[in-house]
Order: sequence, then structure tokens, then C-alpha cells
Amino acid sequence: MSSDLLGRFMAIDLGAKRIGLAIADPSGTIASPAGFILRRAGHRVPLTTLLAKATELEARGFVVGLPLDERGEEGPRAMEARRLAVELERRTGMEARLVDERFTTTAALRAVKEMGGSTRGRKGDVDAVAATVLLQFAMQMEERRT
Repeated sequence: MSSDLLGRFMAIDLGAKRIGLAIADPSGTIASPAGFILRRAGHRVPLTTLLAKATELEARGFVVGLPLDERGEEGPRAMEARRLAVELERRTGMEARLVDERFTTTAALRAVKEMGGSTRGRKGDVDAVAATVLLQFAMQMEERRT
């Protein structure tokens, strides 16, 4: 698969309270934050809202963050990400790739602080930047394969 097939992919960084989003440019080389969706703690992923955002952003596929633990093993959150990827593919007919997201939030926090910003009261922005880091990583992995 060529890296241009990641063009307009939407990244999804699942969290308990917020879902960070990012979108790739049409060429699949630049990822940009695309906001976040609030999620009621303990409830299912708001799939209808997520699909509406994908339509609004003209997404052509998905990169779903796969939360692994420090040893690279899956837990309940990873199972939720896998279920989401399957459901996105089923509902849209578009590809949903799972990508290890272990260090995306840490990288996002560091990026916001390096830009001189505070993360206080900006958790949604941090989640969107984390999704951007995830998508950029996925695009770089794809570029290396070609």
C-alpha cells in the first residue's frame, strides 16, 4: 500500500472522557489536529458523532490508537479500540488501522509545553495533538514500507 492511501485518514485517540481527532492532508504527508469529542465516562464510544465528524472531514479511512501497556500487551482499553475499528469498517466500508499509541499523549504534552503553552484546561487540545502524533507516526510507518 502506498503512503498516498493514508491521505484523508482520520486518527482516533480514544480516552475515557474525550476522543482526540486528527486528519491527514490529501497527500497523506501532514497530520493536523481536528478537535475532540466529549465522551461520557463509562459509556460506549459515541459512534454516530464520530461518523458525522469523519463525514465532515471527508475521511477516507481511520487510524485507531491501540493502547498497549508498557510490556506491549493488550488490556480492556485495547479491546475497545479493536471493537471500534471493526465497527468503523463495517459501517463505512473504509479501512480502519490499529496503531500502537503508547507514547502519543506524552509526546503531545511535551509538544504543547515546548510551544510555550500550558496544558491546564486544554485537555481536549492535548487529545487532538495526541491523535495528530498518532497519525503522523502511522504515515511515517507507511512511508518506510514503500
